[in-house]
Amino acid sequence: MTVSSDERTAAAATEVTVTWGHSALSAEFAAGPDGVLRTVRLGPPGEVRAASPAPLATALPVVELLAAGTGSAWSGQRGIDTAVGRRLRLRSHRAEVDGPWHRLRLELADGVSGLAVTVLLESPDGIAVVRGSVTVTNEAAGPRTLYAVSSLTLGGLPSPGDLELHWAENDWLAECRWRREPLRRRVPDLNHALHRQDPRGRVAYSGRGSWPTDGHLPMGALTGRDGAAWLWQIESPAGWTWEAGERAAAGWLALWGPTDTEHQWSEHLAPGASFTTVPAALALSGAGFEGALAALTAYRRLLRRPHPDHTTLPVVFNDYMNTLNGDPTTAKLLPLIDAAARAGAEYFVIDAGWYDDDAGGWWDTVGAWQPAATRFPGERGIHEVLDRIRAHGMVPGLWLEPEVVGVRSPIAATLPDAAYFVRDGQRVRENGRFQLDLRHPAARRHLDATVDRIVGGWGVGYLKLDYNISVPPGTDTGGTTSPGAGLLGHARAYQAWLRGVLERHPGLVIENCASGGMRMDGSSLALVQLQSTSDQQDFLRYPPIAAAAPTAVPPEQGAVWAYPQPEFSEDAVAFTLAGALLGRVHLSGHLDRMDPGRFALVREAVEVYKGLRAELPGAVPFWPLGLPGWDDGWLALGLRTADGAGYLTVWHRDGDPVRTLPLPAWRGRALEPEIRYPAAAPGSAQWSAADGTLTVTLPRTPTALLLRLTPR
Repeated sequence: MTVSSDERTAAAATEVTVTWGHSALSAEFAAGPDGVLRTVRLGPPGEVRAASPAPLATALPVVELLAAGTGSAWSGQRGIDTAVGRRLRLRSHRAEVDGPWHRLRLELADGVSGLAVTVLLESPDGIAVVRGSVTVTNEAAGPRTLYAVSSLTLGGLPSPGDLELHWAENDWLAECRWRREPLRRRVPDLNHALHRQDPRGRVAYSGRGSWPTDGHLPMGALTGRDGAAWLWQIESPAGWTWEAGERAAAGWLALWGPTDTEHQWSEHLAPGASFTTVPAALALSGAGFEGALAALTAYRRLLRRPHPDHTTLPVVFNDYMNTLNGDPTTAKLLPLIDAAARAGAEYFVIDAGWYDDDAGGWWDTVGAWQPAATRFPGERGIHEVLDRIRAHGMVPGLWLEPEVVGVRSPIAATLPDAAYFVRDGQRVRENGRFQLDLRHPAARRHLDATVDRIVGGWGVGYLKLDYNISVPPGTDTGGTTSPGAGLLGHARAYQAWLRGVLERHPGLVIENCASGGMRMDGSSLALVQLQSTSDQQDFLRYPPIAAAAPTAVPPEQGAVWAYPQPEFSEDAVAFTLAGALLGRVHLSGHLDRMDPGRFALVREAVEVYKGLRAELPGAVPFWPLGLPGWDDGWLALGLRTADGAGYLTVWHRDGDPVRTLPLPAWRGRALEPEIRYPAAAPGSAQWSAADGTLTVTLPRTPTALLLRLTPR
């Protein structure tokens, strides 16, 4: 491993090699006679592919950058092969170790444009993940305008004919739907040997607007026939793009934040000014997609802001889903609070509607965040409800949608136009709401006063922060920024505001929600304690979301609804509860109306969860049946625990009553599959050590099991 705190300067006209890494990562960067610094090796040290560098002809420059007056060296849809990227020359580099983080800074400059670039690469010790971000500084005498800057690039990958592409569709009520197909189907073979030219096309996915995960997750993967895997996430709270394709008969990958073409983003840099991209992380493995995801999960846990909630994992009851549905009152809440406490809940969250005192509805009147007297009558008002929650030993929580102000809200006229998103001199209006711009001090003061009153004054310990509009492409900030730059600036300011809230109220738990999973990005996950996975109300359609959610969020951070109802069959009650036990249990449902048998199933599930939750923060996911399809009759999610055992949730929605699940990690070993939930199991599970398979029998539908897999 090459680690030094000394600056080492390289002459641009000579060949140079920079090596860097640690026990789980080997990286090499080389410049040939043309002086362009390229990534020629990146991967786990023991893998064959990481043992020898890629040819310079197939490797990509460490940065691609498009600026006004520059352009590309090869026209087409691709973001790579930029003129500035080819002109950047290495000035110096510095490696350092800071706690668990290994860091490498590559300092480059373009003598033509006057732009200087710092590439920051970070990797946690012992984890095969590299995180990249780029800072561009204008060293020219005049202004410069950026149109696109990559966060991470990698070329020299296997031919598209040897790679499979993975991507994740992510829609409202239908999150985390992974797809896969051979990359060659998307990147056709153009006979490079004959043409001696690269394709102009690519395969690309982008996120637009203020919902960064609306349409697709900012993730993807390439996997090879030999088990090699490259799995990435772009940690952007706003726009992002990833692209892959073929160059010099080899595969390549480029990860970007917002760009001019996709997001109406540009950044004007005065002399001496700088801009830093959103980070992007790349996990590398020789054990396929699941091996790379194990590394990415470990990285996500290390990256996120420390908080006790990540290890205590309290059970949350929320009154919304299929229960009060945004219509809370004292009379409706008190019996629910009592029932939730008897079931074992530790937090009780009053969701949307607690502020609604308008006969015309609350959607376009929100913003003041004061309790409605008609909903909470009496001298104590809402505090009667909050006190009842605390009397049961639970922590009270409230729902907020902080970034919006309804067009009919009394707050709308009290803040200046500059405190809102504006375009062409007009406030941006979306679905009856105005969007606050958290870069403005008046917007921050309004929200600080709101949160400090609710948390500091009322003693609320949990905030569910929702966000139910998307405003592409953003705000032009009164004509001073591009819309995309305004959106990114606000998103970064919003996250800075959240950090300030958590610093002032360190015990507060924040759930990140945006119409379910529309803001399930890496930058948000690194900051908040919980992530809503969906608004899906159909308990039969939730399993594929719950099963795939650990691809996007660590299991202990992903809030999964469990909303059993009094009219459900006992099989259906257990089905909806079992699906949440390998995540963060978010109870709902009319528990106060349940008969003893169904209520006992709820209490049993909560007790089972409390018995296993200490193992979740160290567990990594696997999928014996592969990542779930939306209409699959059988689904399975497993977690491997730190002690070599595991848990497995199996859902049966349709089809044959028997299904065999391959568990190759335990092949040849004695394994005890113990049904943990429900105790009155609707089926059975049999282990074959010789085959490494678990045969599950569930004669009825819908049914589900949670099993503990214990090696003997």
